[in-house]
Amino acid sequence: MADARATIAGIADELGVSVPTISKVLNGRHDVAPATRVRVEEALNRHSYRRRVSRQAVPGAGLLEVAFHEAHSPWSLEIIHGIQSVCDPARIGLLLSDLSGSHRPKQAWIDDVMARKPLGVLFVLSGPDDVQQQQLRSRSVPFVVVDTQGEPQPGVPTVGSDNWGGALSATRHLIGLGHRRLAVISGPSDVLCSRARVGGFRTAHEEAGLRADSTLVRWGDFEAAGGYRHALDLLSQENPPTGIFAGSDMQALGVIRAARQLGLRVPEDLSVVGYDNLPLTEWTNPPLTTVTQPLREMGALGAQILMALARGEQAGTQSLQLGTQLVERGSTAPPSR
Repeated sequence: MADARATIAGIADELGVSVPTISKVLNGRHDVAPATRVRVEEALNRHSYRRRVSRQAVPGAGLLEVAFHEAHSPWSLEIIHGIQSVCDPARIGLLLSDLSGSHRPKQAWIDDVMARKPLGVLFVLSGPDDVQQQQLRSRSVPFVVVDTQGEPQPGVPTVGSDNWGGALSATRHLIGLGHRRLAVISGPSDVLCSRARVGGFRTAHEEAGLRADSTLVRWGDFEAAGGYRHALDLLSQENPPTGIFAGSDMQALGVIRAARQLGLRVPEDLSVVGYDNLPLTEWTNPPLTTVTQPLREMGALGAQILMALARGEQAGTQSLQLGTQLVERGSTAPPSR
């Protein structure tokens, strides 16, 4: 609960510093001694200070920051399109940041955000730590997380999709075709969606009375090169899998390349299922069976929630999970052996 009585002047008097010093810290200025900055941040946190701002509710209201774990992939582009579909009509500008593979922004990045005073921050497969959350809240900068890297944090609005259910439907499809030796290549083991997809893969085996071979569970990086490397190893085994569920469409493309390099045909010798349903999957050879993850909808919904928070409205449901759907194309078929 914010302390309604907390003021910049009161906090300055408590710490024995000037009001401009408090203002500099709030605005992300760098010309404050590190020890003083720490004392000010602690006091702002102790008082649950919130800057009083007047949000405009008209088009052209300002800037929205978007921080991607990595922004170079076709996956990221789909989310950006979703965000733009909401922000462009409202004449709200976007500032995109790539955190270079990190799930946590550096403090210098947070300081720069506070100096820019955006309407809010949309974190994608990334998010602020507890201290950074408090810093953003003290400046009345709302934030929303899309596709959270870990367990959703209390009080942080999040938008995601049913990764477990998507993996369940993909694996059920392969089992239903008659495959009994299946592999999964997922993303990093420290990412929530990666673990959920492996969980759905295993559950599909359990409900069919099968045992998922733990030696066929691989953790990757969602990239084509990672899918390729893992698939080369899996398909070179004495008893290789007849089907592979890839945790992303890009990984699936790497799997198909590895299969062809080893002289295997898709889907005659190996069935492959991807994840995301990126536009390019309709044009692969063969067209890729995959799970639709509503990436554009996730980006749009995250932006809508963030804009509502910027207008001073309360977030409804703190955690929203959108549905997924299997799309059957030409990369899966009954096993030939």
